[in-house]
Amino acid sequence: MVFWLFLALLTIAASLAVLLPLARRPQTHVPASAHDLEVYRDQLAEIERDRQRGLIGESEAEEARAEIGRRMIKLEAAGTEGSARASRFLPIVAAGAVLGVPLLSWGVYATIGSPDLPAQPLAQRLEKDPRDNTLDELVARAEGHIRANPEDGRGWNVLAPIYLRLNRPEDAVIAYRNAIRLLGSDAARETGLGEALFAEAGGIVTKESAEAFRRALEAGGNDNPKARFYLATAQAQEGRLEEAVAGLTALMGDLPQASPWRGVVGQALARAQAELGAPVAGGPSSDDVAAAAQMNAEDRAAMIETMVASLDERLRDNPADADGWRRLVRSYSVLGRKDDARQALERGLKALGADSEAGQELRDFAGTLGLGAVE
Repeated sequence: MVFWLFLALLTIAASLAVLLPLARRPQTHVPASAHDLEVYRDQLAEIERDRQRGLIGESEAEEARAEIGRRMIKLEAAGTEGSARASRFLPIVAAGAVLGVPLLSWGVYATIGSPDLPAQPLAQRLEKDPRDNTLDELVARAEGHIRANPEDGRGWNVLAPIYLRLNRPEDAVIAYRNAIRLLGSDAARETGLGEALFAEAGGIVTKESAEAFRRALEAGGNDNPKARFYLATAQAQEGRLEEAVAGLTALMGDLPQASPWRGVVGQALARAQAELGAPVAGGPSSDDVAAAAQMNAEDRAAMIETMVASLDERLRDNPADADGWRRLVRSYSVLGRKDDARQALERGLKALGADSEAGQELRDFAGTLGLGAVE
């Protein structure tokens, strides 16, 4: 009841503030038509002066005065009618608007509002049982605790993954770094930091992110599919597709059949193979790639060698493929077969033309791999 009384008083005060000025007698003001009337009067005087000087005749002066008189009468009538209409309807429209808005608002609020609900300040909501808090309230509770205890490593450790799930990667990076500083490095924290850095960079595995994933593997061993996946993603992003395919194939072989990572890894492996140029004539098919997931390390290495050999054979039949020569030189280089890489470079330059633009690009590319100059 008190709420409604208070609301009524506020509404009355606001309405009076608008209605009282409208109820006062309007101040006199010069209408816009007064200026036109003054012009017509000047014209009448000018006609009279012209008549007296003999510039116009009496009949012409009379006709001009009559025309101007008709215009003045019409203008005065229109101005009086407009002013009367405006002064008559303006208070009515204003009063209707001032009174109609609060009445309509009251009706809507009475229908869908909840004025009897108790106030729920944030401080009181945070003091209740955490099991009854929403996610935002839990985050606010944790942030309040961290502000009061900035050296609480456990608090930072709790907040970090929550920030990441809430798509707040910048805050997640800060939280993971504080947790690592205060609690020490472990596989979970380093993996979380790497993932937060990846999200902060917009889906790029940066150098700092890759270093965090490597530290995670050093701390927890190879039983960390997330770190291994992101490191293979980094290799693919850097153009080291053979290494990426090898890493993803090995990861697929180590994952349990029920692992949720199998789908993600399989898709990444297919993309890396497509960019690498597989499947190719004589090379591995998609079924071969799926079978490679079940191979041991030696068999997988042998399969990679077969992929490179297939690429080499294809280039013998189609030597005009500049991209294929770059892949072959890089593949041999990654496998540590420097002599084969140099031979592939020589063959590629011979096929493309050593002085051609494609040949120069191949030579420059080989230089980035640390291969010696080839004449």
